[in-house]
Amino acid sequence: MSSVEVRLARPDEYAVIGELSYAAYAADYEIGDDYGHTLRHPELRAADYEIWVAAEQATGELLGTTSTLRHGVPESRGRALADELYFRLLAVAPAARRRGIGARLTTHTIDLARERGLRAVALNSGENMVGAHALYRSLGFERIPERDVVFEGEHPHTVFTFARLVEA
Repeated sequence: MSSVEVRLARPDEYAVIGELSYAAYAADYEIGDDYGHTLRHPELRAADYEIWVAAEQATGELLGTTSTLRHGVPESRGRALADELYFRLLAVAPAARRRGIGARLTTHTIDLARERGLRAVALNSGENMVGAHALYRSLGFERIPERDVVFEGEHPHTVFTFARLVEA
């Protein structure tokens, strides 16, 4: 297996990132139109989020992606505290699963938080995303139920909040 690098995405990769993200989520979950649009269009969050990719160094093939809130940008929905790095939309291409790509991208966010002098890393994850929950717990994240987000309406659901302290 060739080496995998984690780096900032280039704007010309956004279409591939969008399809990779959609495929990753659609492989395991039912996706509504609005969320599907969010997954397929990373350019819509690029002003507020840094979009990272895990890529094969030898070929440049994109294997996974995540988005971290840009330094100094407040999380508009209040899901992260001021001393936390918030990340979202971790996705690994279905063909690249079981290679540690999700763990590599998540560890990268922890390293970013440490470099930026932040206390913790936080994320939200759908209640049905049990595979992702297992990954986060294996990397030291804990669920914080008092920070969960409950959505009412036609499709009520809860989005869990996980956080992990960053050691110096």
